Amino acid sequence: MKNKAMNIDGKMVNAGEGMTILQAAREVGIDIPTLCYDDRLAPYGGCRLCTVEIVEDGQTRLVASCAYPAEEGLVVKTRSERVDRIRQMILELLMPLAPTGPVESLARHYGLKESRFEADLNFCVLCGLCVRYCAEIKGANAICFTGRGIERQVTFVPGIASKICPVCRECLALCPGGMLASEIECLLASPEE
Repeated sequence: MKNKAMNIDGKMVNAGEGMTILQAAREVGIDIPTLCYDDRLAPYGGCRLCTVEIVEDGQTRLVASCAYPAEEGLVVKTRSERVDRIRQMILELLMPLAPTGPVESLARHYGLKESRFEADLNFCVLCGLCVRYCAEIKGANAICFTGRGIERQVTFVPGIASKICPVCRECLALCPGGMLASEIECLLASPEE
């Protein structure tokens, strides 16, 4: 396997074959925030908090570092005015959905005290960790996304979830908004039809 030499925040980094920018950065102690990333799962790029600025062939662009492959000669900026503005906007949009936990901590880190936006307080930031963990790790497919756009939500699959979720509960620790714990309690309280 050939390592790929790249520059992340002025630091020369040798990334292994198949690594993403996020993995290469973390390997040398460079922090890039994420909500939807988990080492055990396939890259998703849903939350976009891991957005970084890359320079490739003289062109600058923004990419999701959790899904973008490490490449020879790539120049990466994990913090810039442009990147910080994007992260602040993403966090401001997420704050009404999940006002505590990782979102709150990251918002404070980026200087946000409150959000201009409002949302139904359902505590789901649609990171997809629970859905992907249930499918990729457990192979149960007891939880899924339904709807599109602003109607998108996480839903338990009737018949499967009522049997598996109350016993498993492994996805609860992954949920950055804490929404799943209350949903599983509702599942337990509702008799299966």
